[in-house]
Amino acid sequence: MLEHVNIVIVAVQHWDIDIGSNCKSIARELSKTNRVLYVNTPLDRKTSILKSTDPGVRRRLAVIRGQQDGLEQVSDTLWTYYPATITESINVLPDNALYTKLNTLNSRRFAAEIRHAASRTGFDDYLLFNDSEMFLGQHLKEFLDPLLSIYYIRDNLVWQPYFARHGKRLEPLLIEQSDLVVANSDYLADYARQYNPDSYMIGQGCDISRFTAHSDRLPLPDDAAAIASPRIGYLGNLTSMRLDIPLLERLAAERPNWNFMLVGPEDEAFRSSALHSRSNVYFGGPKPLDEVPAWIAAFDVAINPQVVNPLTIGNYPLKIDEYLAMGKPVVATATRAMDFFREHCYLASTAEEYGELIERALDEDSPQLQDARKRFAQRHTWHNSVEELSRHTLRLLEESGTTTL
Repeated sequence: MLEHVNIVIVAVQHWDIDIGSNCKSIARELSKTNRVLYVNTPLDRKTSILKSTDPGVRRRLAVIRGQQDGLEQVSDTLWTYYPATITESINVLPDNALYTKLNTLNSRRFAAEIRHAASRTGFDDYLLFNDSEMFLGQHLKEFLDPLLSIYYIRDNLVWQPYFARHGKRLEPLLIEQSDLVVANSDYLADYARQYNPDSYMIGQGCDISRFTAHSDRLPLPDDAAAIASPRIGYLGNLTSMRLDIPLLERLAAERPNWNFMLVGPEDEAFRSSALHSRSNVYFGGPKPLDEVPAWIAAFDVAINPQVVNPLTIGNYPLKIDEYLAMGKPVVATATRAMDFFREHCYLASTAEEYGELIERALDEDSPQLQDARKRFAQRHTWHNSVEELSRHTLRLLEESGTTTL
């Protein structure tokens, strides 16, 4: 494990984001044995104008105006910094010389802010860990000269509209120039390895404590208990961008003796689908987080009927860990990312395979298989993920001749 090292982290997700963040979890884990400075990306000019009343934007504007200190100490070994500069909003520009010039200017401003924060926290030599900041991060290795530059990929962002415009060109360049690339799925590691041979899958941390605690003794929600077995369930956002509605419609039609439980908020495509006309399909609606384990406990088989597209194919599916942590048999769409779970999940490529594998999962389930699934899920911690990151980092530091930090 990395120890007694200075680590500067930049990320597309800010420290004060409302939702969970891989990079924040990695920062907290690294800070247990190292000193970590988490530098938020600067406020861009468009956001500073259009969202000037947003509390987060107001906070950043106060830092820029000198009314508030941008450096905050989170713990004895962890700081977060909000830059006192504004970058230009250039994503709408075509991918030309003007864009390149302005992006270099933005990156230079960002690097100056990182140097300022590093100086204030006493970070002389440090590792640079970049979570998917493919635009502002483009020149940081050049401007900052870190001991090592590490690029982290945890989503196939270049297929999202905002990142696609320039990211399809710039992310491969950043991957190529980085000393080390790490990803949370085999698919994303394979993608990075096209441009940099030092690209590795380091897994994913998952807080499964609420799924493992008393998982064998959870009382079923009344609505779920009223549904007869076998109960085939999915829990999460019901969105056609990620889930295969025709597959679900076909399964429900061909297996009238199975009851399908779809639990979570629906998009318009789900609300207008033929699934609502099936007597063996039950929509549970959104559930509070503390009720989620009880609903998963009601499933005889948990499914992840994923649509295979550029947005989904490489993503690490956290819900699979949640299902497995409760010992549930899981049938999921076969993807490169799902190969990681192959030993403990049933992977299907067609509707026919889905039906066959759900039936097999119902027939084969046993206490022994349930225990094996739970043990597998329990290995997916942020400690283990950071340990993998550390192993590759220490090797490269040794190869570079950096023996003292």
